[in-house]
Amino acid sequence: MLVALSIRHVGPTAARALATEFGSMDAIAQADRDRLAAVDGVGGVIADSIIEWFATDWHREVLARWAAAGVRMEDERDESIERTLEGVTVVVTGTLVNYSRDSAKEAIIVRGGRASGSVSKKTHFVVAGASAGSKLDKAEALGIPVLGEDGFTKLLAHGPDALTPGSRTLTPSYLPNNGERLSCSWYLVWDSAAA
Repeated sequence: MLVALSIRHVGPTAARALATEFGSMDAIAQADRDRLAAVDGVGGVIADSIIEWFATDWHREVLARWAAAGVRMEDERDESIERTLEGVTVVVTGTLVNYSRDSAKEAIIVRGGRASGSVSKKTHFVVAGASAGSKLDKAEALGIPVLGEDGFTKLLAHGPDALTPGSRTLTPSYLPNNGERLSCSWYLVWDSAAA
């Protein structure tokens, strides 16, 4: 819904983060700049755009008409999905077998996590599929835990506490895409068998 409003700088990732944080269009409209900017993935520039958008009378009138026509202005969270990734930033790179890039990101977001497009010191996990590239290299350089698809599934289901640090040895059961070797010097394995 937020993306459809064409608020400058608000794309799908920021829109999902805002909807998750505030739960309704009214709450977003009433939030001050500091509260908006504090949302992970939003920041000052996007917060300013949101404040500016809601300050325009005809924008608020459009929302009022949509609400009168029955358009739901609340985030419809699936309460049956446990928020296992609250505060966790995950980067997905390469091709996964059971997830498209969009479905992997959505799976992270609905569990309270942040799906980032770039690896940084703030990244908690990198999920590497087949043909993973520079993001995997950067994760290696920064010492960020790298998960294959099985580890990602375990992370989604049970959160970071379900994963225990393993060795830096590549084991076939953790390789993405049925054992395809990744182009990296080592692959950090998180042993999820203990959970």
